[in-house]
Formats: sequence, structure tokens, C-alpha cells
Amino acid sequence: MTGKGSRTIGSQHLALRDQVLQELRTRIINGEYQPGERLTEDRLADDFGVSRNPVREALRTVEAEGFVSVLPRRGAIVASPDESTISALFAVRGSLETLAAQLAAERATPEDVEHLRGLLEGARRATDREDFTRVAELNSQLHLRVIEISGNRWLTSISQSLYQHVHWVFRIGAADRAPHSWIEHIRLVDAIESGDPAGAARAASDHVAAAAVAATENTSAAVAATEKNTSAAVAATENTSAAVAATEKTFAASERRTEVVVGVPLSGPRHNPASLVGSPQRPGGRSAGRG
Repeated sequence: MTGKGSRTIGSQHLALRDQVLQELRTRIINGEYQPGERLTEDRLADDFGVSRNPVREALRTVEAEGFVSVLPRRGAIVASPDESTISALFAVRGSLETLAAQLAAERATPEDVEHLRGLLEGARRATDREDFTRVAELNSQLHLRVIEISGNRWLTSISQSLYQHVHWVFRIGAADRAPHSWIEHIRLVDAIESGDPAGAARAASDHVAAAAVAATENTSAAVAATEKNTSAAVAATENTSAAVAATEKTFAASERRTEVVVGVPLSGPRHNPASLVGSPQRPGGRSAGRG
């Protein structure tokens, strides 16, 4: 029996290390593993249906990517993007998406616009039914599609890694952000359809600025919640250790009391009870065992 979800990847005939990494990253980005949640190798191996070795490698990678933090006495926990991460992410995103929108407005075909409209409609329906995991997926698909329409392969290359983190940040606050984001996306697509590069760039810039403010607010709350969860988990670990120590102390005291009552040192050499009480004596003082 696996952990979260029924899918396992140990049975798939693909590069196992890459599959484990992709699955771990996806579960963090989609919020299946929440900020502050502890991720042990044993637990992840069970969740994914694999051994611990590919899990260990995957944890090293997502730690380097910033999705996981390793803390003393706690091990690996799901990270929360902090303000410096948000600031750096949106500085790059602002430049990238503004340029992509401008180029897309110059190059978009009617088929491109139709595809973008379909993504907008899907996001609207997902928002209405409060499926925020799907909203986050469609949000990323829309932005990546605009970048693809731009025709600039360098923007496309840069965006692949960037949008893993954009998706992660958006998913954390999707419930609050989704309705506003959808309206901003409509303005962006309208400008692209109109062939208005300046208007598309302006719509993209405004959208990224609003998303940055929302992300900072949402992640600040998430960081506070993570710190609270982490402190509670550390306290629980310390309480467990104290309980184990108290149990060991009680057991040791119990052994000492038993030694006093019985007269046999339980932690030392064991003796034959007959040697402690003496051999039966015959009348006259001789031992019963002697002729």
C-alpha cells in the first residue's frame, strides 16, 4: 500500500531516478506535500513504491532547487518561498513575460489566440469549482504558451525551470489569487489578439506586479505557518525523546528494586538459587547430599 495517491512509479519502465525526482517535485509544487511537512526517505520510498536510493538522490536535487530544506533534528521538510526568493523570481518574470507578450502580439495567429482562449475558459471553470490545483496548471500553461508564441527560443529555454517555481508560488495562494489572475489574463490575451505589442507588454507588466504583491502576502503567511508546524514537530520529537528517557529510567529503577527484594543482581552474573539458600541438611549437621 502506498502513501498519498494510488500511483506508483517503481513499476514504470523509465529512468527511475528522473521519475522519482519528477514525482517528488510535482507533489511539492501541487501542494500534496505542504510547506513544513516532513519528508523522510522511508516515507517517500513507500509513497512512490521504490527503494530509498533514488529517493535520497531526488531529495538532494529538490533541496538544491529550493523546494526542500534540511534542518537539524528534523531532516528534510518542504520549504516555503521567502520574500527574497519571491523578489528574485518576479524580477526575472517581469522582464521575461513583458518581452514575451510584446513578441506574441506581433506573431500570434488566430489559432494561437483560440488556444489561449481555451485555456482561459478552462481556468474559469476550474476556479468556479474551486479546483485550484487545476487552476495553477492552467495558469502555467497559459504563460508558457504565450512564451512559445513569442518565437524566442531563449525565452522558452529559460522559462522551463522558472515556471516550476512560478507554479509553486501561485499554488500556495491560488484560492485568493485565481479570480483576479483570470481577469488580468483576459486583458493580456485581448491585447495579443488585437496585435497591440505595447498594450500586451503593459498588460503583462501589470499582471506580474499584481502577482508579486499577492505572492509576498501569501508566502509570508505560509512561512509563519511552516515555522509554527516546524516548532510543534520539534517539540513533539523532544517530548518523545524525554518520554523514552523517562521510561528507561523507570525500568532501571525497577530492576534495582527487584535486586533488593530478591537478592539477585539482575544486571550481574546469574546464580544457582540452591547456592544462595544452602543445601538441605540432615539431622546431625551433615548435608543431605553427603554419605
